[in-house]
Amino acid sequence: MAALRFRGLATVAANTPRQTQPPQSGRRTAVTHEPATFTIRSQDGPIFHGKSFGAKSNISGEAVFTTSLVGYPESLTDPSYRGQILVFTQPLIGNYGVPSSVRDEHGLLKYFESPNMQACGVVVADVAEKYSHWTAVESLAEWCAREGVPAISGVDTRAIVTHLREQGSSLARITVGEEYDADEDEAFVDPEQINLVGQVSTKAPFHVPSSGDLHVAVLDCGVKENILRSLASRGASVTVFPYDYPIHKVAHHFDGVFISNGPGDPTHLQSTVYHLRKLMDSSQVPIMGICLGHQLLALAAGAKTIKMKYGNRAHNIPALDLTTGRCHITSQNHGYAVDAATLPPDFKEYFINLNDSSNEGMMHKSRPIFSTQFHPEAKGGPLDSSYLFEAYLESVKKFKKGQVMLGVEGREARPSPLLVDLLGKERVGVSPTQGMANMAAATEKLRRLKGGVGEAEERIEVAREVAAAAAA
Repeated sequence: MAALRFRGLATVAANTPRQTQPPQSGRRTAVTHEPATFTIRSQDGPIFHGKSFGAKSNISGEAVFTTSLVGYPESLTDPSYRGQILVFTQPLIGNYGVPSSVRDEHGLLKYFESPNMQACGVVVADVAEKYSHWTAVESLAEWCAREGVPAISGVDTRAIVTHLREQGSSLARITVGEEYDADEDEAFVDPEQINLVGQVSTKAPFHVPSSGDLHVAVLDCGVKENILRSLASRGASVTVFPYDYPIHKVAHHFDGVFISNGPGDPTHLQSTVYHLRKLMDSSQVPIMGICLGHQLLALAAGAKTIKMKYGNRAHNIPALDLTTGRCHITSQNHGYAVDAATLPPDFKEYFINLNDSSNEGMMHKSRPIFSTQFHPEAKGGPLDSSYLFEAYLESVKKFKKGQVMLGVEGREARPSPLLVDLLGKERVGVSPTQGMANMAAATEKLRRLKGGVGEAEERIEVAREVAAAAAA
């Protein structure tokens, strides 16, 4: 009993093995507790002073906020947050630590949505220096330092969120160090000008096996591990392709096509939109999209997307199913939305947001094609809308059965064993978010060279560094 009282909230039995320590990262720095500032770039933009608790590095990006109470390991590794500084409204973050990179029976990360942190900065009111959870192997501060991500605490997140709600999502910067340099804070990287999907998408196809007989192709725009798990655990083997792969050329080898979530402006991905348009024109294969996948599918159908003032990022957003009249509590993470007024005649709205009336989904009136803006697979919950995966895979089964009855060659078979053996089992060539720091450094060098400072050749070389960092 004394041992239990000493451990407080911990409930780990004495013979329970600890999780393995996380792998070392080449970007690792020591945890720093120096004075730090969080600056929002806008007219009379506020400057917040606090203390750093992550990596000793300066970073800039788009400042966004989430009202989620739990799930910070999943949020920070969600590729949709690439290039963004994530502000948590929950007052205390980090109290249950950070779990290990253990993988499940499908070879997918059990506790993270991607192998690395995707947010480029973290802002909290208060960070827990000590943690208590049976899966934890390190603190939030240690994780941020290992990933090379700066973080700041001791700031008024209520004032920050109020500013972002009034002014909209804004560029911001975290600066770590003894002295605040106003000139340095003039250099901001705008992730909206970068093809962020190109940074987070796999560079080559990979395969996630399943015991079932379905085979789904996934376009990886920044796919979360739990989306792949949600398909594989329901009996669908998954082959994941880069975001710009001409999926219409290989769709006849699959029972369904899925378009994943991802970061940034969907209008940057014109090649993906073109391929999806060709897919819908040439194939009857069932299609489902989530988040960015929803927006890309809408663009391919002929609709338009809009930039939201501050987006929707939370685990408790109500979405109304217009086909049943039921309301679902959903998890969301997006800064863009589909303009429902521009949907073509053969599509109709599927879900709407009950907070701001924005579009949350669409469906084809006669074909097995639908998409949602929210995340039915949400890790950390809620799971109200997870039934949509069953609905999608039911249409995939019907399609496959119809193809078998029509005598389409190969439709009765599972994925080729040769294909399974040749392809990797995890995403290929995806670089960590440190590329944003490289771009920030290059942008700062370019700023200092403006106004005639430096030779023309040097300015050209630095401009090339900025372009290379953006493409990394």
